[in-house]
Amino acid sequence: MYHASRIRSNAAITAIGTCVPERVLTNADLEQMVDTSDEWITRRTGIRERRIASESEYASHLAAAAVRNLAARWNKPIDDVDCILTATSTPDAVFPSVSALVQAELGIRTAAAVDLQAACAGFVSGLQMANGLILSGLYRKVLVIAADTLSKVTDYTDRTTCILFGDGAGAVLVEAQPDGEPPAFLAGGASTDGRIGHHVYLSSLASELRGTPITRNGKLIQNGPEVYRWAVEHVPEAVRTTLDTCGMSPEQIDWFVPHSANLRMIAAICERIGIPYERTLTSAERFGNTSAATIPLALDLSVRDGRLMRGDTLLLHGFGGGLTQAGLLLKWTLT
Repeated sequence: MYHASRIRSNAAITAIGTCVPERVLTNADLEQMVDTSDEWITRRTGIRERRIASESEYASHLAAAAVRNLAARWNKPIDDVDCILTATSTPDAVFPSVSALVQAELGIRTAAAVDLQAACAGFVSGLQMANGLILSGLYRKVLVIAADTLSKVTDYTDRTTCILFGDGAGAVLVEAQPDGEPPAFLAGGASTDGRIGHHVYLSSLASELRGTPITRNGKLIQNGPEVYRWAVEHVPEAVRTTLDTCGMSPEQIDWFVPHSANLRMIAAICERIGIPYERTLTSAERFGNTSAATIPLALDLSVRDGRLMRGDTLLLHGFGGGLTQAGLLLKWTLT
């Protein structure tokens, strides 16, 4: 059951940055690797190309580069950041965390450094946590980063999954706002159905999940039809629940920003919610499914091309491995 509520907030997003690897893997390239075609991939997923990290490039490198991009573009000092939250499913190592590696790389003097793992819902979950930490008074300046190198855990002999995934990172700065400023974070919610979490997984130590045997090959395994069915059934209901908490209708949001898993899936979700597909912000066509990073990549693409404007009302919604989803209704505060 998806639960949503209004959010108490004194925080806002004050900067955004992204990074993707240089190497481009097109659908035409995949035609040479597996039994597929550009036409089939585009029709089924909307994805045309994705970025692939080099052999020596990991999540922490993309994350640090995204933060550098943020700092340079928005003229933001980051040496006084007091908390780093990184959403990732593909950390360089189990520990030290990606957040700790970013802290060291960027020379941030004193900061909590925490990784969170909510798969494709990780970025939105990180924003919810950052708002709560700032509201508590414990921190005032939080970096929320999403970074994944899914190519390193993709099975390129499996044509049903290798066409989907790419690598990338996005970062936002969330800061406490002066008293009297209107709230930017309006409502949010989350739910998880771990009973069917075995439909998409990345193996580690266990050989089974709640009694279901799994393949321990270190590669991402996905039951595409089941995940698609779950998302199309449950995401629209969750989005409507988030809107209902503020007495809003789909027509009142400027942009819907879902996890860019598959553009055909997103079109089906939009139809069920009643949001025109033209009012979605996505990143899958250019970057593929980058897990937690799809939403910040979509936001930044839209900042750069002028679609996303200060004062716009956004509904972010991440969903995926867990099976977990997290939503956030917010006002965009960047110019």
